[in-house]
Parts: sequence; C-alpha cells; structure tokens
Amino acid sequence: MTTFDPRLLNGIGVLVAVVEAGNFVRAAEALHMTQSGVSRAVARLEQRLGVRLFHRTARAVHLTEEGRRFHDDVAPLLTGLEDAAHQAAGASASARGKLSVNVDATFGHYILSPRIGAFLAAHPELSVDLLIRDRMGDLDADGFDVAVRFGEPEPSSLTCKLLSQSRVVTCASPAYVARRGRPARPRSLVDDGHECLLFRNPSTGRPFAWEFHRRKKVVPVPVTGRLATNDVNSLMAACLGGHGVSQFLEICVREMFEDGRLIQLLPDWAEERFPLYAYHRSRKLPPAKVRAFLDYVVELTR
Repeated sequence: MTTFDPRLLNGIGVLVAVVEAGNFVRAAEALHMTQSGVSRAVARLEQRLGVRLFHRTARAVHLTEEGRRFHDDVAPLLTGLEDAAHQAAGASASARGKLSVNVDATFGHYILSPRIGAFLAAHPELSVDLLIRDRMGDLDADGFDVAVRFGEPEPSSLTCKLLSQSRVVTCASPAYVARRGRPARPRSLVDDGHECLLFRNPSTGRPFAWEFHRRKKVVPVPVTGRLATNDVNSLMAACLGGHGVSQFLEICVREMFEDGRLIQLLPDWAEERFPLYAYHRSRKLPPAKVRAFLDYVVELTR
C-alpha cells in the first residue's frame, strides 16, 4: 500500500495558484507565501512527477504540454475538495475566495455589471472573475463556478435552475417614432415597411424570429431589416440612435422606457417571455459563494 504524501496535495494547490495568477510573485501573494517557497513547492512537485510543469521566463511562466495535461486533470479534483469543505460547513459558510462567473452579453452588460458593486460590498471576502461569452462552453473544463444565461437550457449534466422570466418587448427611439409613426398591429411592421434591427442567435448564427403573443394567440411576423448583429450593445446603440425598431428583454430596457429614451411599441402584444437560467456543477448544496451570487441574481431580476 502506497503512503499518501500530503506535500503532493500542497504542491498541486501551488500549481493551480501559479496558473491562475500567471507568475510566481502573484501566486505567492495569493497564498501568503514567499516567492522562493512557491518555487520550491513547484520544484518538489516536478521532481515527484518526473516531468517539467512550467516554462519559466523573466516575465512570466507558462505550462508545458505535460503541465497543461496535469493541470486539466487535477484542477477539477481540487475544486471538488473545496466544494466538499463547503458542503461540510453547510449553510453557515460565508462567501469568500474567487467566484468565476460565465454570463451572456445581455445579462452581463445590462443587468449584472451596473449593479455588481452592491454584491461585492455585501461580500467583502469575495472577488468576482466575470467573463462574457456568446456560448456557455464547458463549465468544468474552463474552470467556472457558475453560469447565468438567457434562453432555453441545453441538455447537460450540470444543475440547471430557472431564475426568472422576462417579457420580450418591441421598441424604438422617440426620433424614429416621430419620423415613421407607431405600428398599429404586428403585421404593420412589414406592411408599412418599418426598418427592423435584428439580433443573431448565438447558437445558430441566424437572426431571432419575431413573434407577438397576446393571451393564447401567437403571431409570427417575417420582419426584415438592413442591420443584423450578434452584439447586443451595437443593437441597443442603433435603436437609441433612431435607426429602427428592435426587440429587447423588458428587464434590460425598463429604465429606458421610464426616462423616455425608448418607446414601447405594440404593448398589447408583449406576452412572450424569455427565461434566465443558472448552471452549476451537480450537487445538493452548492458552495456558499455560488448560493450568495444566485440569491443576488434572483433579487436583481425579481
């Protein structure tokens, strides 16, 4: 029977810290160690494994091919140990450490980022690494703790939780309405030749189809327009600039309706809803930092 060497686990923790920090100096600061202590821990790990883990230069360190494979194998295991500690601590555990969050552009730009300060103020021992992506990707392989994204969920081994649903609203700027008028019914967008601004579905690359819902009636409208984009900021800028009619989630434009920057069109046909889901690794009790973040998102979107 092989005796477990606790220094191996310590070396793995140092390895992961160096990869996350990008060099030995910042890793030493994060671990409250000396730089020489970090170097010795990595050297012992390399000696134990019999492979070189890092290419070292004066400015940075980079994983070797063997180091990358080893890191990819052990990082999820180290996360599992951390999660087990959180699980043992239960609900009393406080949110601390680094929270890696994967979000789509709509949620990131218009809901989370403007209000992230309140979350950070409420959890002073927590830092957030926020990445905005068109596609969720592989949460485990990419090292994310949680993802929050609009749209119907795809089949996955992850825990998937519905957080909220937002109405899909049709809108235009006051300048556009003054120039072109308001459509009287959904088909007016086509019949009256309105310029529609289209948003491409990240999953398909094709513009989202426009539908109008009222009670149990659904009216699809084959709108056209000369601008299609996959960037929600560009879509918003074009709409605010008076270049056409667009559709957004109500949660993103509610304040713009209130302050007059945008005007809602066809309000009687705005019963379509778009879901917001959270994704995290499957377990009964997620870590305290994930629970705290999801509770905050629910409050934001209530």
